[in-house]
Amino acid sequence: MVGKRRFDDPCGVARALGVVGERWALLVVRELLLGPKRFTELSRGLPGLSQNVLSQRLRELEESGVVRKRRLGPPVSATAYELTDLGELLDPVLTSLAAFGSRLPLPPTETSMSADAFVLALRTTFDPSSVKAGTGGSVELRIDDDVFHAAIRDGRFAVARGAAAAPDATLTGTVAALRSVVFGGRPLGEDIRVDGDRPAAEWFVRCFPRPQPIVSAAQSA
Repeated sequence: MVGKRRFDDPCGVARALGVVGERWALLVVRELLLGPKRFTELSRGLPGLSQNVLSQRLRELEESGVVRKRRLGPPVSATAYELTDLGELLDPVLTSLAAFGSRLPLPPTETSMSADAFVLALRTTFDPSSVKAGTGGSVELRIDDDVFHAAIRDGRFAVARGAAAAPDATLTGTVAALRSVVFGGRPLGEDIRVDGDRPAAEWFVRCFPRPQPIVSAAQSA
C-alpha cells in the first residue's frame, strides 16, 4: 500500500501501528465500536476529518482486514462499515487509550465530541465503588441523532447502540449537555429531557466521576 506507515520491527506493537498508526485511523475504529455506521454517519462523528481522508482511511482499514462493508436494510438499503473480528480486538486497546487520555489536560478551547466518543468516556470512567451492592438500573440515552441503551448491574456497566426494551429512565439531549451533567457536575436541567424515573436518572449520571488530570513536572514548573 503506497504511503502506508511501516516499521522494520517484528514486534506486535510495531505491526499493529503499521495498520492503525496513521492519523485518524483509531478514531475511525472508535466510531465503529458500538456497531456499523454509514459513511455519512462516520463523517458526522469526525467533523475535523475531510471526506477524502475518511475514504482513504476506510480503504486502508478494509485492506488490512480491520473494517468491512455490509448492507443494511430493509426497509432502507444502504452500505455501512463495521469492524471485523480482527477489528474488535481493538476495543480494549481504545478503552485503555481513553483511560490514559482522561488523565491528561483538556484542550485549551472547548471542542465537540461525538456521541460514540461520549459513550466510550462513560465506559472509561465508570466507578463500580459508586454502586451499592444489590443496586442497578438501565437507561436509554438519546444523544443528538443516536440512541444507546445502558445498564448497571452487579457493579458492571454495559452499553450498546439501539433502543432499550424497558429502561428505568430515558435521557434526551446533546452531547454537550450530557457532558456538562455527567462530567461537569451540573444538575439535570431543562437542556436534558428526562422521561420515566427521574431519581434513577439522577443516580445513573453520578456513576461516572471525572478522573483528575495527572500534571507532569514540566507542566507544574
